[in-house]
Amino acid sequence: MRILLVDDEARMAQAIRRGLRQAAYAVDVARDGEDALYQASINDYDAVILDVMLPKRNGFEVCRELRAQGSRVPVLMLTARDAVEDRIGGLDTGADDYLTKPFEFGELLARLRALLRRGQELRPAIIRVGDLEIDTRGQRVSRGGRLIELTTKEYTLLEYLARNAGKVVGREEISEHVWDDTFDPFSKLIEVYINRLRRKIDEPFGVPLIHTRRGAGYELRVPPAEDRIEAEHV
Repeated sequence: MRILLVDDEARMAQAIRRGLRQAAYAVDVARDGEDALYQASINDYDAVILDVMLPKRNGFEVCRELRAQGSRVPVLMLTARDAVEDRIGGLDTGADDYLTKPFEFGELLARLRALLRRGQELRPAIIRVGDLEIDTRGQRVSRGGRLIELTTKEYTLLEYLARNAGKVVGREEISEHVWDDTFDPFSKLIEVYINRLRRKIDEPFGVPLIHTRRGAGYELRVPPAEDRIEAEHV
């Protein structure tokens, strides 16, 4: 999932970005309100973490403008202000939740997960594709009851494919949701990670779930019965 983090405090932004990436999120950072609105207009984000005290346009203005444009992206506001009227003001501009600094990073993650579940039509905690099972809360993956160890980025890519199971997703969609604005669209990194997943998810089990649609993208699905029979005899 791809997150827009808006915070002009460089050390705070760096710490949050690092923690979010370790938790398998792709993260873009905006340093002021105008940049936040620009990035939100050109990228598809799953959530926005928005500081209130920003240069150019503050967080209240940014949130109000996002909602005026019709954006329904979940917004978690961060602020050093703890006055009740400030919290009310943030929620009234369209924010979904409010977190006062200083905070424990674990609480930020918990609130972000809650917003994503609420904002993404109550996404299931467990995703199953054939005998593949993905526990999205614990970020655990197993197939046929056997636990599979994945890196953070491998897990993020697999979860995105699983949430779109049965649908072909292209390189652009993958790069938008699994990587961030530092990703080079001409690199072979997506192919590298797809191959890594195949070695862990498909090859030990005989029946492939990750399929390539040449010129279109990748699809996670259970193959038809005749394909499974053929694969078992290869």
